[in-house]
Amino acid sequence: MKVLVTGSAGFIGSALSLRLLNRGDEVIGLDNLNDYYDVNLKKARLARIENHSNFTDIRLNLEDRESIAELFKKHKPDRVVNLAAQAGVRYSLENPLAYIDSNVLGFANILEGCRHNGIEHLVYASSSSVYGANTNMPFSVHHNVDHPLSFYAASKKANELMAHTYSHLYDLPTTGLRFFTVYGPWGRPDMALFMFTKSILAGKPIDVFNYGNHRRDFTYVDDIVEGVIRVLDQAAPPNPEWSGDASDPATSLAPYRIYNIGNNSPVELLRYIEVLEECLGKKAEKNLLPLQPGDVPDTYADVTDLINDTGYKPNTSVEEGIAHFVEWYRDYYKV
Repeated sequence: MKVLVTGSAGFIGSALSLRLLNRGDEVIGLDNLNDYYDVNLKKARLARIENHSNFTDIRLNLEDRESIAELFKKHKPDRVVNLAAQAGVRYSLENPLAYIDSNVLGFANILEGCRHNGIEHLVYASSSSVYGANTNMPFSVHHNVDHPLSFYAASKKANELMAHTYSHLYDLPTTGLRFFTVYGPWGRPDMALFMFTKSILAGKPIDVFNYGNHRRDFTYVDDIVEGVIRVLDQAAPPNPEWSGDASDPATSLAPYRIYNIGNNSPVELLRYIEVLEECLGKKAEKNLLPLQPGDVPDTYADVTDLINDTGYKPNTSVEEGIAHFVEWYRDYYKV
C-alpha cells in the first residue's frame, strides 16, 4: 500500500518509514527539516531511506494548507501516519504558539486531506503527557484526561478530540497512539538519554529533575514501530456497545480508537541512569533538581487494549535498549 508518513526525518518517523519500505510498501515522506534540533541528524536519518525506489521525499510544512491539499491529490496515499509535530514539554512553556501552528493547525490540514481523499485509516501520534494530573496508575485509555499540565499535552489532547469529530462526521477511521517516553538509536537530542550520554562522556554533570525520584515507562523505538504498524494495518472500527450514558474515552460509535504504547514496566530515573553508566563504563556527576513545570512525576502504561486488539505488547528492557543506543551513539559521533 501507499502510506503518507509525516515527520519522516524524525526519530520515530524515519524508523517507521524504513520498516514500511522493507516490507514492500510505498512511502510518501513529509518533513520540513526545521531546526528545533540538529538538522544534520535529521538528514542522516533520511539518508537511510531516501534512495529507496519506493520512497518519495517531500519538504513541506503541515500548516501550509494549500500544499498539503495538493500533496493528497497528487500522491493519493491509501493510509496516513501523522508523526510530524512540535515536540517537547519544556519548550511548550517557552513557545506555546509553535504548538498551535504544527500540532493543531497542521493536524487540521491532515484531517482535511484524509476527509477529501478517501483515506482508509489515519494513525496519529498522541502522548502519555495527556494524562497530566492523573495519579491513578497504570494510566488507562479508559480514564478521563481533562487535566493536562503542559501546552504540548493540551495540543495532543486536542488532536484526539479533532480526530473523533472527523471519525463521527465523515466516517474516517482514526487511531491515536499515546507514546510513552520513546528512546533508542537515532533518538532526539533534547531527550534525557541523549543529553545524559553526551554530558557523561564529556565529564559534565547531568541535571536530574525531581531529585531522580520519578518513574517513566521507557519504550524502545523498535517496539513503538511494531505497534504503529500493527495498528495501521487494522483500521479503527466502531464500538457498537458504546453508550453516551457511560462513555468510554478510548472508543466510540464512530470508527475511532485510542491506544497506549508503553513498556508496561516503569523504571526509576536513577535506575535508568545507572544502566547508562554501566553501558558507558563511566559514572555520572548528578545535579539534583526539583520537578520541572509541566512534567509529571510518573508514567505507567496500561496496554491491555493494544494486546487484545493487535496481539502485541512492547517488551524491550531498558538494559537492552540503552545498550543499543550507546552502541549507536559511539558509532555515530565517533566517541
